[in-house]
Amino acid sequence: MRPLPQALRLLDRATQGANIVGTLLIAGLVILILWDVVGREAFGTPLPGVPELLSLSIVAIVFLQVPQALRAGRLTRSDGLITALHRRHPRVAAAMETLFEALGLLVMIAILYAHWPILTRAIARNDFVGAVGNVTFPVWPAKLMILIGSALLALQFAANTVRRFTKGSTK
Repeated sequence: MRPLPQALRLLDRATQGANIVGTLLIAGLVILILWDVVGREAFGTPLPGVPELLSLSIVAIVFLQVPQALRAGRLTRSDGLITALHRRHPRVAAAMETLFEALGLLVMIAILYAHWPILTRAIARNDFVGAVGNVTFPVWPAKLMILIGSALLALQFAANTVRRFTKGSTK
């Protein structure tokens, strides 16, 4: 098997894995919120730490699931112009798609570059959210998920361009 298709398949599997982790986090949050509501209504007390877990999880979920959205062609964008260009001027459309992917790759590289020290500092300082004596959660797992999602998204932007120029398709 040729190395490029194998690498792209490996990237797609990693992207799907991150998407699955994001989906499991969503399911966990649904259960957590349900328990919190039941606790408030039935026992007059909320489940401790729910707001903290929600704040950590939502951003992590987005970063874990966006790479799969890009891979599947479901990333939100206005595509009226690009669709018309694909019909009338396919090379111009391909150039615009490549420019979009290059800019996306650069933004993700900037996020990776800026986020690495944040992650290492959170680990070194043992940063947490919550109230000491009540409930606390480390922030580094969420920061790590942001880093992983950013790396996968950067690689998917690059992979889309590679797919366009090797097969003529990003799917």
